[in-house]
Amino acid sequence: MDLYEIRGGQLDVIEEEAPGGHEYEDFSRDSTAMDPFGGRGRATRDMSAFQRFSASTNESLVFEPCGGSTPSPTQAEDGEEDVFEEEDPEQETDTTRIQLQTKVAELENFAGHLEEIFLTVEENFGRQEQHLEQHYNDVLQTLSQRYDERAAGLAEEKKGKLEALYNQLLTCGHTLDASKELIESAQEVHRSLDQRLFLKTVIPTIQRIEEFAKDELDLSLSTRLEFDTPLADLSDVKTMMDSINIVPAPSAPVINPQMANSASQTSLRVCWSLFSDDTVESYELNYRPVLEDAPADGTCAPLESRVKVKETHCTVTDLLPNAQYELWVTATNTTGISPASEKALYMTVPSPPVIKQRECTSCPDAALIRWESGNANPVDSYTVELSEMGADGTESGITESIVAVPTCQCLIQLQTGSRYLISVRAVNIGGPSGKSEVFTVSTTGTFFHLVEDTAHPCLSLSEDGFTMFYGDEELPISAMAFDENTFTRCVAVLGDLIPVRGRHYWEVEVDDGTEFRIGVAYEDTEKNSYLGANDSSWCMRHILTPTRHKYEFLHSGWSPDLRITVNPVRVGVALDYDRGNLSFFNVDLEQHLHTFQCHFRSYVHPCFGLDNPGALTVHNGIEAPEYAFI
Repeated sequence: MDLYEIRGGQLDVIEEEAPGGHEYEDFSRDSTAMDPFGGRGRATRDMSAFQRFSASTNESLVFEPCGGSTPSPTQAEDGEEDVFEEEDPEQETDTTRIQLQTKVAELENFAGHLEEIFLTVEENFGRQEQHLEQHYNDVLQTLSQRYDERAAGLAEEKKGKLEALYNQLLTCGHTLDASKELIESAQEVHRSLDQRLFLKTVIPTIQRIEEFAKDELDLSLSTRLEFDTPLADLSDVKTMMDSINIVPAPSAPVINPQMANSASQTSLRVCWSLFSDDTVESYELNYRPVLEDAPADGTCAPLESRVKVKETHCTVTDLLPNAQYELWVTATNTTGISPASEKALYMTVPSPPVIKQRECTSCPDAALIRWESGNANPVDSYTVELSEMGADGTESGITESIVAVPTCQCLIQLQTGSRYLISVRAVNIGGPSGKSEVFTVSTTGTFFHLVEDTAHPCLSLSEDGFTMFYGDEELPISAMAFDENTFTRCVAVLGDLIPVRGRHYWEVEVDDGTEFRIGVAYEDTEKNSYLGANDSSWCMRHILTPTRHKYEFLHSGWSPDLRITVNPVRVGVALDYDRGNLSFFNVDLEQHLHTFQCHFRSYVHPCFGLDNPGALTVHNGIEAPEYAFI
């Protein structure tokens, strides 16, 4: 009979002699020659006599007779008809091979699992042995220390007793010497024959004897001969002995640095780790906000919060946005509490930024978006997201992102003649904030606002930032507040033009009865000078005279001699950086008025001034007419 054994994941064939004779001799030779995993030899007759077996992961091989097996060869020899099944023997062989392979794979997996368990048991035994040895050494050290302390105490007690007895012995010797001297003195007086000398010396001697007799002799021992035998306090040794079978208190956990994108505006996900040989039942996570202006004496220290968990991670909620938190962890088991981990700093996600719509500018090719953080703590970077709007006003599903923007502004290249929805997110190590309010940008034309910080104190700006007013009432100089960016002599204001070279166009609505100046100027133009009177500004000036309306095109105080017959009501200004042109037009007549040929050393800004009370209204964000850049 053929037995199959599994040894180390390999299948070996062991041939043994059947107990009933040699009926299976030929069959054994044939099956041994076959591949045990399904050889292609002729095995139709042999497979009929095969017995199936199954291998379990936790039992030895178990043989089971086949349900539909044909009679054995011995039965054929007894006169019965030899019948063999001819139903696809190759398929049955493949099925048996697959079953064997499956059992072998299961046994291999189980053997690997047993090996892992074996290694784990070895590691646990080593740690427990080390733990036991450490406790044994601690107990011996404690007992040795108790012995040294007790021996030192006995030696000190012996020294005290000997010193007391020695002092008492000295006192007795002094007393005996004094008594002997007194006796000898009395005997000399008694033997004296001179009566006068006797009377002279007997009285002091008697007085000395009386005084000596008054002293009471203490004949008791000054110390006990027995030594104290106090009971040794071995409670700590007993505790140590009892703790041999108790797991040690865990060591301090190690709190992990904050992972990217592991926070929200009001929550933090905190993770920590512990040494593998520590047994822990629970953890306690402590946290508190870090306040920048907290006093150094700790009188107004923030309150600590704590949460108890079973795992080595925890999500802390109900926190402040864009706030820094200090966290530390302790581990607890039946023996005690571990020391606290080192403190770690985590950050919650920032609040959404706030887009400064009055400071956002655009042109047909780009847009400059400015925002403020809105957070007390600094953020790592910002992400600008934009999506294009379709012709029907619906938002497209495609969103582009500009990441790692370091400052609170971003210049974005865009497609001409489109509309975009733009939002901003603030990003720190905890993750990105929510979106800011969406800002709509159109690239039909150049768009800007008037900069209120540059306006002369006599100028007032409308709420939308496109109209300026010069009132009739003159303000006293004492009521005017000037700074380095404010126009001080010319009643003027600058516009915030996007710093992009190319073509820009805007229009200004004017009045016949208003004297005005319209043009461009560098950002650092002289604020105590009139527009057009220096080499850092170019402007068109309207002057009212008793006889006519006079127009000048000023730069460095010089103007060509031009006469305009039709007063413009709407003045168009076309700025072409590439060609170095600054042109003015009468929009209603589509009439060219004048063009400056300029070589701009840097970016310029629109400028507007009023020489008498009146108003100017700026129209921008409009498409430039075809004649503006011919």
